[in-house]
Amino acid sequence: MQNTQPQQWLRRTPPADSSADEVEKTVQSEAIDSSSQDWKERLKLPPPDTRYRTEDVTATKGNEFEDYFLKPVILVPTRELALQTSQVCKELGKHLQIEVMATTGGTSLKDDIMRLYQPVHLLVGTPGRILDLSRKGVCHLDECNMLIMDEADKLLSPEFQPSIEELISFLPTNRQILMFSATFPVTVKNFKDRYLRRPYIINLMDELTLKGITQFYAFVEERQKVHCLNTLFSKLQINQSIIFCNSVNRVELLAKKITELGYSCFYIHAKMLQDHRNRVFHDFRNGACRNLVCTDLFTRGIDIQAVNVVINFDFPKNSETYLHRVGRSGRFGHLGLAVNLITYEDRFNLYRIEQELGTEIKQIPPHIDQGIYCL
Repeated sequence: MQNTQPQQWLRRTPPADSSADEVEKTVQSEAIDSSSQDWKERLKLPPPDTRYRTEDVTATKGNEFEDYFLKPVILVPTRELALQTSQVCKELGKHLQIEVMATTGGTSLKDDIMRLYQPVHLLVGTPGRILDLSRKGVCHLDECNMLIMDEADKLLSPEFQPSIEELISFLPTNRQILMFSATFPVTVKNFKDRYLRRPYIINLMDELTLKGITQFYAFVEERQKVHCLNTLFSKLQINQSIIFCNSVNRVELLAKKITELGYSCFYIHAKMLQDHRNRVFHDFRNGACRNLVCTDLFTRGIDIQAVNVVINFDFPKNSETYLHRVGRSGRFGHLGLAVNLITYEDRFNLYRIEQELGTEIKQIPPHIDQGIYCL
């Protein structure tokens, strides 16, 4: 009896309000669960778009991001295109809280490594940097089942293709590869046959190639090119223009000459420091300057809708380069103008490019109607 009494005394009854605390905790946890399930209702959505939409848009299923659970990687050939693409992805995904990361060469590798320790749903970058991060075991692609290759023809050029093929080895076997390109050379076909299983091919080139872009050529001697360019500046209604040269040295010399003529001008090429390239790209995109002189670095995918004039100060050697250069104007259904300065040595390239693209490049008239490139 002496042993049992203390034991009974030690069995203390719980206080009266403990059950209430447990009930309150249960209610709170249920509220947290319900709030996490109703996260969409707490989003600050933009006002609905009430404009009329055609059936090809309204008849779609309208999948949600949760339907896929993908962690796609978007590969692009240039650093400027990576920045532009990542910005578009951020704008499209901001209401879904998608974390987008851009990674390119020429930037801090340490910063990219630290960023990958945080959640990343979509990775946009150049092949060399993403491959470097994968080799170091920082960028884990074993669950990435979608690889998107923008400007695929450039990504499959000899300078990129070995990196692309090694990068694919880090992906799972059930991956999906999407390739986008305005041109379809043999390298793209060979890669498609090796790595894509039962691919769908969608060809829109018959509808979109150079549509809305008026093309002219001016037959000049090399020493007359700057004078001809000065005449174009004085006669054309230029919102913004991009002027292409075939070498880094010619880019810098021409930009200096244009500035001496009294016109605002930037230049950009691959040998510049990355911070300088980023600043030039950002400022030109925001309209800080009217004219940009560049190499073919700027031919791929760069979308600046204010550009309505493209001038080939040096005529390109092949039709793919010509197509990408001229395509910097007339973006998203707008009108554009392309003027090519042709020397005696360029005459055969001019004819060949016309035949390969199935287009006509006319001789420049004394007066160009503004209605064909300024509307």
